[in-house]
Amino acid sequence: MPQPKFMTYTERQEASAAAKKAMLERLKPRPHVIDPDLEARKAAAAAELEAVRAARNAERAAKRAAAAEAERLRLEDEAFTQEARELELRARQKEARDLRYIARKQKRK
Repeated sequence: MPQPKFMTYTERQEASAAAKKAMLERLKPRPHVIDPDLEARKAAAAAELEAVRAARNAERAAKRAAAAEAERLRLEDEAFTQEARELELRARQKEARDLRYIARKQKRK
């Protein structure tokens, strides 16, 4: 280990105080340079963010509209098939009723 170049106690104290002062100076806040374009950049960033939000909202609205249209078409198709089933059921019931009627008539003769 090399010998310290300060031999006296006061010299060591002064060196320690100077080192502490230098450390404190490093931690002190430095004056900041205020960017003249800061407000313009903030406004541009806000405008870009607003544009992105508007695009996302438009995309979401388009998806919702497409989903609503698909649901409407599905319900329409379902109603059509339900109506077709009901008509088929009524036709089968009428046919069965007619067959019973004919069978009854045949019994009477």
